[in-house]
Amino acid sequence: MNGTWQDDFKAMVAGRVPGWLPALRQAGMSRFEQEGFPVSRDEEWRFTPIAPISRGVFQPATSPGVVFPRDEAEALAYGPESWPQLVFVNGRFAPEISNTPALPAGVVVLSLAEALARRPELVEPHLGKHVTVEATPFTALNAAFIQDGAFVLVPEGIELATPIQLCFVMTGDQHERVTHPRNLIVIGERARATVIESYHGTGGREDGTRGGPFTAGRPDLPPSRPPAYLTNAVTEVVLGAHAWLEHSRIQRESESAYHIAFSHVHQAEESHYRSFSLAMGAAISRHNLHTRLGAPETEALLYGLSIAEGTQLSDHHTAIYHDEPNCRSWEVYKAILDGESRGVFNGKVFVTPEAQKTDAKQTNRTLLLSERARVDTKPQLEIFADDVKCTHGATVGYLDDLPLFYFRSRGMPEDRARKLLTYAFAAEVLDEIQVPEVRKALDAVVRGRLGVAS
Repeated sequence: MNGTWQDDFKAMVAGRVPGWLPALRQAGMSRFEQEGFPVSRDEEWRFTPIAPISRGVFQPATSPGVVFPRDEAEALAYGPESWPQLVFVNGRFAPEISNTPALPAGVVVLSLAEALARRPELVEPHLGKHVTVEATPFTALNAAFIQDGAFVLVPEGIELATPIQLCFVMTGDQHERVTHPRNLIVIGERARATVIESYHGTGGREDGTRGGPFTAGRPDLPPSRPPAYLTNAVTEVVLGAHAWLEHSRIQRESESAYHIAFSHVHQAEESHYRSFSLAMGAAISRHNLHTRLGAPETEALLYGLSIAEGTQLSDHHTAIYHDEPNCRSWEVYKAILDGESRGVFNGKVFVTPEAQKTDAKQTNRTLLLSERARVDTKPQLEIFADDVKCTHGATVGYLDDLPLFYFRSRGMPEDRARKLLTYAFAAEVLDEIQVPEVRKALDAVVRGRLGVAS
């Protein structure tokens, strides 16, 4: 491990931060110095080739001195202009292109840097308590460089009528740069909210906005790539008793980028967490999503879709911890892989001896559009209770010849038939998005990527 990270850590400007934050930063750097980057012999990382990251020399991204047009920021939204939207450019909050309308009393939507400066007492009880520096070397690195990100607090009993959008953009001039977004979302007792967390890159081909249709057998993809950047994101979510959150996470980085992320959700009694994760960008992407059902009668519903082509790698690692009785989890992740792309799914469900009456189902399905595409899938159950209902399974395959024959026998060209069937495979999880505007917007993004007209 070279000394670049340590040098950047020493050079980091502390800024206006509470007294407890430097200790968290130092703990992150100390852990990273001790562990270093994971290697292929580490079981949790053996399918994620991070050598391009560990060998790279990434400098901190430059602050948004570059002008990012408001209309481009609005184009990256997944709903009406009236929805609150925090925009971060090259890792720093950009208030001039963000939209922060009046919100119900007590609701806090701020950049993390501003929250640390103005409302540190709201941040301290949760920041770093759920995604610890010990979780992975990347979470340690993120903790060491905590500077900005989003802070959302919805107090007890408040039901937000409109979703909150958190948009992170890397501009095309960020040659071998790195950002460490840190997000904290706290939903109080009996509160209800929807949060859309999205990551975009403006350099190189971005999914759904540039490039041709997505078809099988295209060894020319991806096109020549501009220099890479790295996004290393961490999101902590805390749900109070009887709280409800729908959380959509959209990764549409530049195809030259590397995207590593870790999200952890802590759920209190009778809380409901619904997640949808879309991964379409980046040369290498990995998202760890962990949720802890830490009280009785909680529910977690996790849905995911990844679409990769060329030589992209898309990796999803999930872990659901059933710690208490009478909890339910439902997980469906799908992948569509073309060219020489590679998908990874590693899902774990842990059921403790106290978690009787657990109801858990885990499903992973992968559609291969090319003989050169590959997936490594590993659904797992670890059950230490005897009165439970738990199932898991994985399927990998190509398009079915029978529906293809049906379409072609009615005059539809084979290429269009393949695209429609591929879209139908994806639509099952897209339909699980509960907010109509978001569902429609993401449906258009996926159709654009797959080359399917609306």
